[in-house]
Amino acid sequence: MTGDPESIEDYYARILAATDDEGRLPVAVEEMPGWDIFPYELDSLRLKPIRPLAADEPPRSGEDPAECWCAEPVTVDVERRVWTNDRWKLDLAIDTGLPITMLLGTREHYDLPTLPAELAAEMGRLITVISAAVEALPSVGRSQLAKYGDGGAHLHLFFFGRPARILQLRGSPLLDWEENLPRMPLESLHANARSVADRLVGVLGGAAGELRV
Repeated sequence: MTGDPESIEDYYARILAATDDEGRLPVAVEEMPGWDIFPYELDSLRLKPIRPLAADEPPRSGEDPAECWCAEPVTVDVERRVWTNDRWKLDLAIDTGLPITMLLGTREHYDLPTLPAELAAEMGRLITVISAAVEALPSVGRSQLAKYGDGGAHLHLFFFGRPARILQLRGSPLLDWEENLPRMPLESLHANARSVADRLVGVLGGAAGELRV
């Protein structure tokens, strides 16, 4: 195939061409809404109007490494730190309705496109071990992995423990459900996180966090 990569203007124009008079796309009932895990009823569902293209991408927190949180003096949040070694840290989200939600990040300032090869290889190993540890929890059916990076420029990967045997929570709608689930008790989150930390220390070394209030 030949030709230049498509511009964002051409991509955006194709989206606008599919909208109605109010700038709304139709709900694609044959795609995700037709799946049995889709969390919303279609009769009252509609998409927001498509907004105009922004002039540019907004700056993220930490675009300047000197202003990133990692440039501050090192402090350890003992309530949230699950595991760490010399290069990586794994932290617990404590406001969640899932059995466990964790964030993996580098201790030095990198984003995914700037991650050195050695750390990239180590990240792959970490992903497999953390995922296995999450899926070993009795209340978890599957480990989901996400990388967004629209808010912060410092690399952070999300690990979500999808609750076991609640089949409506499968797949990408998990986070739509999560916001409406009752919050997990801190003691239960800490117990799950300790199990993950123990497996990480056993397989990869490093140090488990204290996980105390």
